[in-house]
Amino acid sequence: MGGTERRIDAVVLDWGGVLTVSVPEFIEDWLRRENIDRERYGATMRGWMGREAVPDNPVSRLETGELSVAAFERLLAAELVTPDGREIAARGLLRRMFGSAHPDPAMVELVRDLREQGLRTVLLSNSWGEGYPEDLLLELFDTVVISGRIGLRKPDPRIFEHTLDVVGLPAHRCVFVDDAPVNVDGARAVGLHAHRHTDAGSTRAVLAELLGAAP
Repeated sequence: MGGTERRIDAVVLDWGGVLTVSVPEFIEDWLRRENIDRERYGATMRGWMGREAVPDNPVSRLETGELSVAAFERLLAAELVTPDGREIAARGLLRRMFGSAHPDPAMVELVRDLREQGLRTVLLSNSWGEGYPEDLLLELFDTVVISGRIGLRKPDPRIFEHTLDVVGLPAHRCVFVDDAPVNVDGARAVGLHAHRHTDAGSTRAVLAELLGAAP
């Protein structure tokens, strides 16, 4: 510990792309394994997740629990194709998509270190189904907030406010870590410290500064 006063009492973390390997990494692995046309996939995701996406798009409805996994898989499979025109199987599509989304050992170690320092640890995740490793979540997090379970999704300010209410801390005593800029901006607008995650080393350094400690 350095001489700087600790500025936070809780760390709120995303799952996919933060506690796991990067999203581009596991998505690329899936696209390659199933030989999916990348242009079709990219156009679909831009339409469903881009700045011009309509509010009731399939991703939004999936993440808030309004759309079942099976229904989402059918919608997504209908948009995808291989370069030679073959269809993509709908059943189990999300399980296959996230098949390589393994936990990042460096981030798991970081969360364990935070807990040893007495920090509250919170998972705040927009869920594409419930494929979380439950034993690891029980070990790493004091509080778990999953979008589909409460009908709210990041970056809606209400999900951050809900999380703060559950944790029982004011926004300025919490830091939020996510790989998506829109979610980081949303958390910052509510008053949380917020950091865009790119790798474990830089995230550790940012948290160390907030804790008044060496990385």
